[in-house]
Amino acid sequence: MSEKAELAIIAHVYNDYQEKFGVPRQSGLVNEVVSAVVLCPEYRREGVFRGLSGFSHIWLLWQFSENLGEGWSPTVRPPRLGGNRRVGVFASRSPFRPSPIGLSAVRLLGVEHDRERGEYLLVAGADLLSGTPVFDIKPYVPYADAIADAAGGFAVPGGAQRLAVDFPPELLALIPADRRPVLLAVLAEDPRPGYQDDAARVYGLCFAGYNVRFRVAGGRLVVLAVENA
Repeated sequence: MSEKAELAIIAHVYNDYQEKFGVPRQSGLVNEVVSAVVLCPEYRREGVFRGLSGFSHIWLLWQFSENLGEGWSPTVRPPRLGGNRRVGVFASRSPFRPSPIGLSAVRLLGVEHDRERGEYLLVAGADLLSGTPVFDIKPYVPYADAIADAAGGFAVPGGAQRLAVDFPPELLALIPADRRPVLLAVLAEDPRPGYQDDAARVYGLCFAGYNVRFRVAGGRLVVLAVENA
């Protein structure tokens, strides 16, 4: 018997990721990107974050909001496997799931406060599109959450290497100075799907209000143009 449960959206994430293309494949890969986790007004109550600042990392449970209504499949093609081998949906982190819930471990930079947002969190390394709804926030507990001898299946490190980024100075100058190292880190992580390797193809990454067009060949990403998004 199928049972349905309503999950409350308690917060939203805000950062420079404007589209799914370019968002890291996992959390913690691009720690240069800082995100704000802002509670919905009804949850902005005194004491909700009390004690959280003693933890270096937190878990975010969030909604694959860009995929709502698209259904799910019992098998998927993970980019890690080149997009041509199927595995069960529950052996993957595919967004096309019966329950569209994601899980990310992020570094907690601090608990902030302002008049508009109330108390909110600053985190580093989120793999979430700006505007993503959050279902829950939990502390990361190293003695229980880190399993030293865990097996990673097909999701082993070393499949993707950071790219060398060739960003012409006259184009880089179009990006605000405080966003340049962040954008360079996002590009170096290789925004392309894992199964695409066409040296002639021109890609476009929308980030922080800019559309950055580039090609990739031989482990080097070359920026071709920067436009206002």
